[in-house]
Amino acid sequence: MSAIRRFASLLSCIPLVLSAQASKGTLKVGPAKGTVIVVGGGSMGPEVYKAFIDAAGGPDALILTVPNAGGAESYPAEGSNTRSWKQNGARNVQVLFTTDRKVADSDAFVALIKKAGGIWFEGGRQFHLVDAYAGTKTEAAFNELLARGGVVAGSSAGASILGDFLVRGAPSNNNFIMDSPGYQKGFAYLRGVGIDQHVVARERLPDLADSIIPKYPALLAISEDEGTAWVVRGDTGTIIGRNRGFVYNGKDATDPGSPFLTLHPGDRYDLGARKMLHRVASESPVAPSLVKSLFAKYENAAAGGATVLVAKDGKVFVDQSFGIPAQARYMPTTTVPNFSLGRMSAVFEAICAQVPEPAGRGRAGGAAAPDSAAGRGRAAAPPQTAFQRCVTQRASTPVGLHKTTATESGDVLSNVDELYRLALGLEQPRTYTRGAAAGAAAGADSSATREPIDATQGWKPETVGGVTRYAAYGTDAGKRAAFVRVPDRHATVIVLTNDDAADAKSIADALMTKLLAKP
Repeated sequence: MSAIRRFASLLSCIPLVLSAQASKGTLKVGPAKGTVIVVGGGSMGPEVYKAFIDAAGGPDALILTVPNAGGAESYPAEGSNTRSWKQNGARNVQVLFTTDRKVADSDAFVALIKKAGGIWFEGGRQFHLVDAYAGTKTEAAFNELLARGGVVAGSSAGASILGDFLVRGAPSNNNFIMDSPGYQKGFAYLRGVGIDQHVVARERLPDLADSIIPKYPALLAISEDEGTAWVVRGDTGTIIGRNRGFVYNGKDATDPGSPFLTLHPGDRYDLGARKMLHRVASESPVAPSLVKSLFAKYENAAAGGATVLVAKDGKVFVDQSFGIPAQARYMPTTTVPNFSLGRMSAVFEAICAQVPEPAGRGRAGGAAAPDSAAGRGRAAAPPQTAFQRCVTQRASTPVGLHKTTATESGDVLSNVDELYRLALGLEQPRTYTRGAAAGAAAGADSSATREPIDATQGWKPETVGGVTRYAAYGTDAGKRAAFVRVPDRHATVIVLTNDDAADAKSIADALMTKLLAKP
C-alpha cells in the first residue's frame, strides 16, 4: 500500500469522529488565527483578490500559488498563475510546486512557506494536491502559516481541498464522483466541513444534498458559485463576490422547497453554530414593501414573470423573482429562465464592437468552423453569427456568464444575476480591453498596454438628482426591462420582465432613488 493510501485509510473514519464531536457540542470550524477563503471557481473580481492580498499581509507579502491541481508536469515561474495576482496589486508572488513527495517532505522545500503570508491553491483536480502533499512537511507548513495568522485559500478544486471531507476527490477526471474511498480527506482548514464549487454555473446544487449529507449526517456542507467566496475568520463566514453561497445541514430553515440555505454577498454565517448571523437585506435602503408593491402584478404567473436585483458597494440587497415557478435542479429563479433584453442588447453590441475577435476566428456570413464532434457521431452545432460567438465568448468569459446567449437576429437573452456580473466587470477597466483577444492569441502578456474599452458605449447617460448614471432599456420608451448603473456609487438596479407594457424605467427609478438616498 502506498504512503498516500495508508494516510487516507487512517482517516477514513472521519465522519464518525465528526459525529462524536458534534454530539459533545465541541465542534469548531474555522481557524483560531488567520483567514480561510473559499472561492467557487471561474473569473474573480477585485474584491476577492483584495481580500486575499490583505489577509496575506498586504501587497508586499510573499504569496505562494500552488498549481498542482492542474495536473501538469511543470509550471513556469512567471505565468498565468502569478500574472493575475500581480495585475491585482500583489508584488511578491511565487509558484510552489512539486509532484515528488520526498521533496514535499523536505526542509528545503518547506523553507519558502515559512516566509509566506498566503497560500493559494489553483483549480483542476483535487486528488493531485492530496497525492503531492497530504501527510508531508509541506502540508504541516500550510497549517503553520494559518496558525501564525496568514491566509490559506483556493478556487474550484483549490476550494474543495480546504475542507475536512474532500468532495469530488476521485483520482480521475470524472467530476461526477462525489465520494471516493481513499480520497475523502481534505486539508481540513475548515473542520467538519465538505465544500463544493461551480454549483450554479454547472447546475450542481442538488449534489451535496443527494450524495454527501445522507451518508455523513454530522457534516456541514457549504458551496459557492463562480466568482463568489466565503471569507472565514474564526467560525464566521462572510460572502463576497458575484453570486451566492449555500449551506447544507445547517440549523436554520432551508429555502422553501430546497435542501439548502442561500446566502448573498454581504451575508454572514456562523459555521460553528450553523446559524445565520446577519442578512444584508436587513440593512437595505430599499424596503421590502416597496419591492412588493412595484412587482405585485407579476406575482400572478399569467403576467409573464419578472425578476429584480438591487446592489450597492458589493452588497446584494434584493435578488427576487415573481411569478416564476421552481426550476430544475434547484436553479435560482433569478438565473433561470432567461429574459429577452430587447434594446438592452446594445450593451453587448458595444462590447463586441470594441473587443475584436481573435485572428482566424472570423467566418464569412457567420458560418461556423467544421465541428469535429460530427466525426465522432454527434451532431454538429448549428452555425453561429459573429455576434452570437462574441456574446458567449468574448463578452461572457471575462465576467463568468454561462446562461447568457444571443439569437441569430441579434437579441440577447440573459438574467439579473448574470447582468450583475457584467455591471461589476464594467466598473473595472481591465475586464474588457481593445486588442485583448489578439494579444492572448499571440501568447503575449500585453495587458499593461491594452486600452480599456469605453464602458459608457451602449448606455444612455442620464443625470438624476445631480447623479450621473448609465441606463439601458428593453425599448426606447423604457418599457419591459431596465438596467441602470451608477459606477461612481457602485450601485446597480436591474429589472427584467416579459411584459411589453411594463414601465421598467419608472420601477428602476423608484428603486435607485431609495438605493442612493442618504440615511
